[in-house]
Amino acid sequence: MSERITTSKLEAMKTAGEKFVMVTAYDATFARLVSEAGAECILVGDSLGMVLQGHDTTVPVSLEAMVYHTECVARARPHSLIVSDLPFMTYSSPDVALTASMELMQKGAQMVKLEGGTWLSETIHQLVQRGIPVCAHLGLTPQSVNVFGGYRVMGRTPKEAKSILADAVEIQDAGASIVLLECVPEDLAADISSKLDIPVIGIGAGAGTDAQVLVLHDLLGLTEKPAKFVENFMTNADTVQDAISAFVNAVKDGSYPQAQHTYR
Repeated sequence: MSERITTSKLEAMKTAGEKFVMVTAYDATFARLVSEAGAECILVGDSLGMVLQGHDTTVPVSLEAMVYHTECVARARPHSLIVSDLPFMTYSSPDVALTASMELMQKGAQMVKLEGGTWLSETIHQLVQRGIPVCAHLGLTPQSVNVFGGYRVMGRTPKEAKSILADAVEIQDAGASIVLLECVPEDLAADISSKLDIPVIGIGAGAGTDAQVLVLHDLLGLTEKPAKFVENFMTNADTVQDAISAFVNAVKDGSYPQAQHTYR
């Protein structure tokens, strides 16, 4: 991969029916490996709270931590698009979101990701109007785990499915560049992907999305109790680089995700 990935490139890939890949990274070394493996996007995820800091949820992650790790990733100068999470309560209003996003963008992020539905429309609009691309996260939103009462599949009831679809459409209309769907039934994810003009990334959302994302530590088999959608790509790999490349290739050739990774 030689060209720096842009949102226009991702939109073109969706139009052409080409799958793309997102992998988390939190430092320069792994950012370089992920980029060299051909992943179009690097997510500096607040998942670092769990896989690096040892928290039970992503809620304790601070903006300072996200800024630090975004800067570390950006120093690798990856070809991949760098997407950084806005942590818990840093987008409770448009003004708060603008301030937090400015810090991330100035340290190397090229897009910010936030969790939530239609209540974020004005915030997304304000960010985009000020030159900050947005990825909106729907379905299971980990920062809301205490509201949900735990981690669970979202969108299985007609009411939930209708709400997630409506959120996705409104978020697109507000100016989001990408929608990420986590832990939703594959039929719902495929339906949303077909109805949106912008790319849809899935995690635990079946094979019908435009792209797939996994947490780096999950795909390397480092997670103690992996979720249903996780595949350990280190099993048949000699090196970490080989495992990341195997994930990228599996997404692009359609061999991941399979039925056993999918919710219905």
